[in-house]
Amino acid sequence: MKHSKLTALIFIALILGVIVGHFAPDFAVKMRPFATIFLRMVKMIIAPLLFATLVVGIAGHGDGKSLGKIGLKTIIYFEIVTTLALVIGLTMANIFKPGVGFVTGNSAHALHMQEAGLMAAAHAHTSISQMVTDIFPTSIIDAMAQGNLLQIVVFSIFFALAICAVGKAADPVLKILNSVSQIMFKFTEYVMYFAPLGIFGAIAATVGANGLSVLKNYFKIIGALYVALAVFVFLVLIIACKIVKISFRDLLRALQEPALLAFTTASSEAAFPKAMDIMERFGVPKNIVGFVMPTGYTFNLDGSTLYLAMAVIFSSQIVGINLDLNQQLIIMLALMLTSKGIAGVPRVSLIVLAGTLASFNIPILGVAILLGIDQILDMGRTTVNLVGNCVATVVIARWEREFDYDKMHEFVRQSKEESIGADIEKFRNELGHKKSIEVKEG
Repeated sequence: MKHSKLTALIFIALILGVIVGHFAPDFAVKMRPFATIFLRMVKMIIAPLLFATLVVGIAGHGDGKSLGKIGLKTIIYFEIVTTLALVIGLTMANIFKPGVGFVTGNSAHALHMQEAGLMAAAHAHTSISQMVTDIFPTSIIDAMAQGNLLQIVVFSIFFALAICAVGKAADPVLKILNSVSQIMFKFTEYVMYFAPLGIFGAIAATVGANGLSVLKNYFKIIGALYVALAVFVFLVLIIACKIVKISFRDLLRALQEPALLAFTTASSEAAFPKAMDIMERFGVPKNIVGFVMPTGYTFNLDGSTLYLAMAVIFSSQIVGINLDLNQQLIIMLALMLTSKGIAGVPRVSLIVLAGTLASFNIPILGVAILLGIDQILDMGRTTVNLVGNCVATVVIARWEREFDYDKMHEFVRQSKEESIGADIEKFRNELGHKKSIEVKEG
């Protein structure tokens, strides 16, 4: 209920921002501090959330050796799918160019963005060797203070591996970090309560400075992302299902309830328990579901990863930074690391996006612009996250030769029977209602 109210407030803030920006542009531009304050609140979450989530995600499974073949195969699959998601995201961003022409005219806002873009371009990473050198921190405190996501990721990985090596003696630290992780999830929830105010400020200022014509660019962004997600589903998820010889349509039909929940709430965690139960009934062994699904929510959020690739290119385009192929490949390599810190809660992608942009010295103005429509974008990418992780459990189970096809066929048969039974019952109710009306009229 709380999330439904927040979603409603976000859409109301979006509409109010457009109205105020159109009818009172001078006043609307003065609302920008609301967006700036919200973005500052988002940035203050980055370091503790990413550090705690990554360490718990890696070390929480215990000794790395105990993960065995399943762990290795899962990591291989996740990396392949993540790479494909990034490639599709970058390709779609270069085809649609959603950020080109977003800010037009000679408004002070436009000039500010162009100036920020030119300044950032002078400091952008220019080589892979420089990026590799820069991801190793000299001080984790300095990395957190600067919001350098790549350095935090590297430190977190080594810290998690050290916890695994130490064993039981490190349990108290792991428990503390697990608590910190839960606290930061709640912290993020509190910060998101301010999202409507931040969205109002961002949209009002953007429309006030550029006019209603900017709205067509928003539709362009939304369309580009959903097309990219559809391409990913067709080229990756459906083909993966064909390889392991299961029907993607049957899987999607089985997941319709948690998928709808993920779409409407824009939260993977809301649909997580139901999805795990369905995958066990679908024929995936409990031990594989229990490992792959939770791991996937840290390391395999396909929709969010694809979105981040597009969002980084969009953010560079709106400030006039033209990233060449070499720079885009560097960003893709960076996102392979930074995207692993995304939690399955609404709007966390904005946090990772802000950190990634900061790491490459790209102004985070794109985050302010995307903020207004993030709810709509989040609905699509969260649904793909859910379905992608469910497909992963099937692939790993099939790879281990433990997938139960008989169980799957039985589950599909029962689902179809229940669906037919529901349709018959609905038809009977409608027929009875019609006869009742005819009797009354007679």
